[in-house]
Amino acid sequence: MDKGLVATYVPELVVTSFFVAALASYAALKTTGRVRASDPVARRWWLAGGALAMGIGVWSMHFIGMLALRLPIRLGYDIGITFLSLVLAVAASGYALWLVTRDHVGRARLFSGAVVMGMGIAAMHYVGMAAMRMSPDIVYRPGWFIASVLIAIAAAGGALAIAYRLRDDVHHERLHRALAAGVMGVAIVGMHYTGMAAAHFPDGSMCGAALRDGFSPDSLAWLVVVVNAAVLGTAIGASVLDRLLHDRTARLSASLRQANQQLTHLALHDALTGLPNRLQLVDYLQQLIAQAQRDGRRFAVLFIDLDGFKGVNDSFGHHVGDALLVRVASTLRQMIAPGDTVARLGGDEFVMAAAVGGANEATVLGQRLLARLGETMKLEDHDDVRVSASIGIALYPGDGQDPDALVAHADAAMYCIKESGRNGMALYEPSMSEGAQGQLQMTYDLRRALERGQLVLYYQPQIRALDNGLAGMEALVRWQHPRLGLVMPDRFITLAERVGLIVELGAWVLDEACRQWAAWQRAGARVPTVSVNLSAAQVRSEQLVAQVRNAMRRHGLPPGVLTLEITESMAMVEPERTAGVLERLAEAGARISVDDFGTGYSSLSYLAHLPVHELKIDRQFVRQLVPGSRHAAIVQSVVHLGRQLGLDVVAEGVETPEQKQLLAGMGCTRLQGYLISPPRPVEEQPERAATVAAYGLLG
Repeated sequence: MDKGLVATYVPELVVTSFFVAALASYAALKTTGRVRASDPVARRWWLAGGALAMGIGVWSMHFIGMLALRLPIRLGYDIGITFLSLVLAVAASGYALWLVTRDHVGRARLFSGAVVMGMGIAAMHYVGMAAMRMSPDIVYRPGWFIASVLIAIAAAGGALAIAYRLRDDVHHERLHRALAAGVMGVAIVGMHYTGMAAAHFPDGSMCGAALRDGFSPDSLAWLVVVVNAAVLGTAIGASVLDRLLHDRTARLSASLRQANQQLTHLALHDALTGLPNRLQLVDYLQQLIAQAQRDGRRFAVLFIDLDGFKGVNDSFGHHVGDALLVRVASTLRQMIAPGDTVARLGGDEFVMAAAVGGANEATVLGQRLLARLGETMKLEDHDDVRVSASIGIALYPGDGQDPDALVAHADAAMYCIKESGRNGMALYEPSMSEGAQGQLQMTYDLRRALERGQLVLYYQPQIRALDNGLAGMEALVRWQHPRLGLVMPDRFITLAERVGLIVELGAWVLDEACRQWAAWQRAGARVPTVSVNLSAAQVRSEQLVAQVRNAMRRHGLPPGVLTLEITESMAMVEPERTAGVLERLAEAGARISVDDFGTGYSSLSYLAHLPVHELKIDRQFVRQLVPGSRHAAIVQSVVHLGRQLGLDVVAEGVETPEQKQLLAGMGCTRLQGYLISPPRPVEEQPERAATVAAYGLLG
């Protein structure tokens, strides 16, 4: 073999080629985490971007190395072959990134990946060398040629193994990524210059690409610089921007988790007193029953109702009444022993569960409670606030075998004390349940109310927070009882659910609300939406979707007018089935609203997948809304959550201008409450528009 042309290298360009290869590898490896974390569509884009960045980096390194080459002849590079080498580099890089982002990659697959990638890099190199179109052809020394391929395979295998492991090591992610990029840079550079050492340029060689229309070294240098800077800069910039967005999303997720924890706490505790609520009480009683069955122990359930509490509210104001409830809660909490509990059911009703040895010990505890609660309390500068209490006691196991029976029987004993003069205590006796006869009469009357048209709907408007314009009306059912007068729903809805009348009652409310909306339209009133509350029994009913479709079609309601409200806790009962029902209701054209949001026990991630159009913030948060308070923080979190999910947010229970201003400032979409208007009746005759005009609905 002749001596051949003597090749030399520019040291600065040699060093530059290594840094370009390492930088390209680092930029590409940064995308591996995003490939795994993204959805299928985004994953393909991240994979393509990483392959392009790494492939162009490898290709750029090769041609920077070629620019570092100095031969005593004029050099050039064939355009087509040069771009073919680029395609090979991108393809090999894409395969490598695809491989390391698989869920499970064994040693055999890593080895095969190293072979494929190493061969791809080698192919890119030798095709790139062919782009010079030397005449005579370049002669490759077999030993150096094989060494260059083996170096490429070995180094590629090491880089793939490191890249595969770094994706699950968040603690040393940057260090491992930099190490992998360095190893990859060594692989590419080592293979390149070993391959160059394998090349022999015979004497008299000429570069065919330099004699025709190939790239000149200067043109190639500009191409490499521009393409490499654009692609790598874009890849790294996109990765950095994505990291910033990822960090922002992580902070938002942490904020939502904190809000979810607060909402969970409030779902299980009374917002005013901090005591467990009915939901947590039932859970505790179930645990207490299981423990008592295991250990043969007994316990008492004490139902405590304050006497004259309404008089405190009327005489001193609700703020003093709330302060009294907080003081009573504190007193009860101080009187319980370790392992016992006390809960607030609502209003002025409390329940205590305490371990006792028998009826005598339960009686002593009840007497102690009466004595402590009867003490004079100083509240809000009022030193003459005094209340008594009526206490009913049920014992386990004699008075009930489950939480509902124990609480109901203690409640019955308490009502006996109320009827006999208050400020006393009684143990439950079976005769006390005779009051259930009154419930039977109410059931009979309710059935006749449905037949005789004694049910009426009252309507409470919702306004837009931004401009005070009418946003919709909520239909609220009332019972015009011939003997008791106007009966509010809290006295008969639970009864209707218990005796199986709620589905029939709900169907009437649904149809009547749709009929009234159509009547408003004919009267010229602009009512954007009408809302109807659904019960759990209705959602479970197979008839609901058909009832909604028929009512909307019968009265001509277009999609988006009828809003169906379900409570948050209802949405979490049989969640898969509920989601299916809500999907069909939404397809029928109804809007879905989650009522009493924040008072139930739910998963925010699950609610995000329901076909929900709006969230209603419960009035208990609005009532205690003060700038800077925990309630304000929770309301703001709910509003932010609604925005992120693209939902309307309705605040109910708005009673003061300060609440209205604060909620509007937080970004609530709609407002509802006595400040805007109390629920009002509407005449059935649509041509009598005076009642409608009283709402301010007519243009």
